[in-house]
Amino acid sequence: MHQVTVLLSGNSTPTGDGRFRAAGTVTLIHGALNVVVDTGDPGQRRQLLDALATQGLSPADIAYVVNTHGHLDHIGNNNLFPGATFILDTDVSRDGVYWTHDFDRGPLELPCPVREAPVTVMRTAGHTDHDLSVIVDTSIGRVAIVGDLFEYEHDGIDRAWMQWSRNAEQQRTSRAAVLALARHIVPGHGNMFAVSPERRSRES
Repeated sequence: MHQVTVLLSGNSTPTGDGRFRAAGTVTLIHGALNVVVDTGDPGQRRQLLDALATQGLSPADIAYVVNTHGHLDHIGNNNLFPGATFILDTDVSRDGVYWTHDFDRGPLELPCPVREAPVTVMRTAGHTDHDLSVIVDTSIGRVAIVGDLFEYEHDGIDRAWMQWSRNAEQQRTSRAAVLALARHIVPGHGNMFAVSPERRSRES
């Protein structure tokens, strides 16, 4: 069964001059299929390589890189994985060859080399017009790795996610859909958290 490990926990901190210091969460799905979801800020190159090494992996071991959306703090180290298949928005690419997946017709399932529940990529727009989330069944239940659909665990209380939302109503719908199917969520700027029944009810 696949496992999910947060390699680098994201952050977003005001610098006091109207700017933010930010880095997106980088997550590893490992098992029959090795997938990296988001690759963080360019300044995190060394940390990302070291974090992979602690899992006994190198970039060459990664079959897929899924970018939840195209913001720089989430795609900054894509070039570490030249042998991977990349997914961003409707684009899928490998070795410089591109094709598209029509998410209007359904999610994209990443084929596993052994008989196991697939790793699924689904559209969850709202933060941008092209957000993707990755859904995977693990020993702790179903995990959704969602980029900035959720900024961090408590963004449903302080409504921080709304500050960065391109389409708040669409994002609210996407958030409710993820809360309904996942037991744990990996947000775009924080650590994995468990989904409580109260939160499902509050944001449904």
